[in-house]
Amino acid sequence: MGAGVTKKSGGGGRRRHRGKSAAMSEINVTPFVDVMLVLLIIFMVAAPMLTVGVPVELPDTAATAMPNEAEEPLTITMTLDGLLMIQTTEVAEGELIPKLKAIAAERTSDKVFLRADGGIPYARVAQLMGALNAGGFRNIGLVTDTEGPTFGGSGG
Repeated sequence: MGAGVTKKSGGGGRRRHRGKSAAMSEINVTPFVDVMLVLLIIFMVAAPMLTVGVPVELPDTAATAMPNEAEEPLTITMTLDGLLMIQTTEVAEGELIPKLKAIAAERTSDKVFLRADGGIPYARVAQLMGALNAGGFRNIGLVTDTEGPTFGGSGG
């Protein structure tokens, strides 16, 4: 690997440098390419595992995505079964507001993403939004799937 040694040929009548060797100035890039391909495969396998994974059927809308921020967003999920999750941890309804207050005290942002199943009645989602507000989170983003129907009824 790496640099090797080559022998210079005399090429002329006088041979002053008989048997002297010079360093080869070529770089073997094969090990570098091998390492990069292995890293690429590792990142391709690991990237899908980095998302919050609570299965929810989100409603479809024509809204655009929100811009990313430096702090990892807090995600609250409400499933069709009525389960409440903070990130991926299940929380009882009675414990939601105290836990939200404790989390809000540690965070710099009051932004929270609400993921609610599309089959949940609107009144239930509004109650959850009230609980988020009471817990100290006043900047609530509703998470939906993009490319859904617009208000006029046409597809996105």
